[in-house]
Amino acid sequence: MGSIRSVLWIGRGERFAADVVAETPTLDVVWERDARSAAALDVEGFHAIVLDGDDADSALASLRTLGPPERVPVLVRLPGCPASRLAELRAAGASDTLVRREQASGSELLERVERLVQARAPRRPRRPAPCPELPGIIGRGPEMAKVFALVAVAGRSKATVLLSGETGTGKELVARAIHRASPRRDGPFVAVNCAAFPDTLLESELFGHVRGAFTGAERDRSGLFEAAHGGTLFLDEVGETSRPFQAKLLRVLQEREVRRVGSSRMRAVDARVVTATNRDLRREAQAGSFRADLYYRLAVFPIHLPPLRERPRDVIPLALHFLALHGGQAGRPDVELSPEAERLLLAYRWPGNVRELENEIQRALAMAEPDAVLTPAHFSERLGGILEPLESGIPTAETLRETLGRIEAWLLRRALDAHGGRRAETARLLGITREGLYKKMKRYGIE
Repeated sequence: MGSIRSVLWIGRGERFAADVVAETPTLDVVWERDARSAAALDVEGFHAIVLDGDDADSALASLRTLGPPERVPVLVRLPGCPASRLAELRAAGASDTLVRREQASGSELLERVERLVQARAPRRPRRPAPCPELPGIIGRGPEMAKVFALVAVAGRSKATVLLSGETGTGKELVARAIHRASPRRDGPFVAVNCAAFPDTLLESELFGHVRGAFTGAERDRSGLFEAAHGGTLFLDEVGETSRPFQAKLLRVLQEREVRRVGSSRMRAVDARVVTATNRDLRREAQAGSFRADLYYRLAVFPIHLPPLRERPRDVIPLALHFLALHGGQAGRPDVELSPEAERLLLAYRWPGNVRELENEIQRALAMAEPDAVLTPAHFSERLGGILEPLESGIPTAETLRETLGRIEAWLLRRALDAHGGRRAETARLLGITREGLYKKMKRYGIE
């Protein structure tokens, strides 16, 4: 029971609440005089609520005003309560009752709160479950919920899909999820990185060639469009192709047939095309650097994948996922993250997105001993350099609001860490209200 428990105390027992704080350092108590003022707070941010009432009637009235949340237990503290009234209190949202006594102790309260917290909130799983419809993809926040919904619709559709997003956001994983969600799931999934080939080789790779078409073409060879027949063809980095090749790709998408390099014969193909890019193809199409007719053919069903910095709730679940995925392979299946390491990962901007996070976890596993707890020392030094862009004056791709938000989140985590996670004390020393601190923690996904 050494972890900090944040308790919202409601009632007139402010003196006892203050004594509890002094006696029990692991309790962080925030006091509100009545349920009406307490209801204005984000009560989901507390581990438990203590409702200090004068009698069962006043406690029932306060419970109805508060509207107890489902995930936060409510402990009602009364001078005494007949058994006949307990059912009413529980029906109104009370999790348990505590008899008020003259010599009540903070340790007794802490023990009761801890029991309720353990019963109500299950421990965080070591292996966070990916979305059941999208195996391998982890996302808790509204940003990825939107992506999941679009993937489900795209799977049922026959439309060409364009996945956009920064490098490392998991575009190929989403492409595979679309394939698995489609009627073509039993067909092949064929992926190719368009940026890895010059135009002449990319044309041969996708469309195929006949013997003698060019030097080294010693036999007929089918292309990836034919290999993906009945399934899905994933064209990654399609924005890196040249305009002449774009014209040929457009014709294949329109006519649903390919002509192998060096051949005059057309071959019908039946492959669902999913493309991906880290560039703004719409803007490039408007500027004339990418064929507008091809863009509109590719972007029938666009899906944008948000960068990791815009989905902070997913950083720790992803880190735990990679620990479980790579820990066994590295001979370190029981390595865990320390609270300090979690705060470090949450403070970093992750310009390389999920791929960079995975690489950092693999590096940390290589640096750690078996059964170790990962600390900031196991990670790259650049993760701690959150203020370097400001100190060096080097402009970043962030807006001013994004940069200030990232710095503020880092400072809040640092202040909470310095004060042992005690929110009331942290708010006071930062010179902000408790309500202000809770709102900021909610905005930045700080738990």
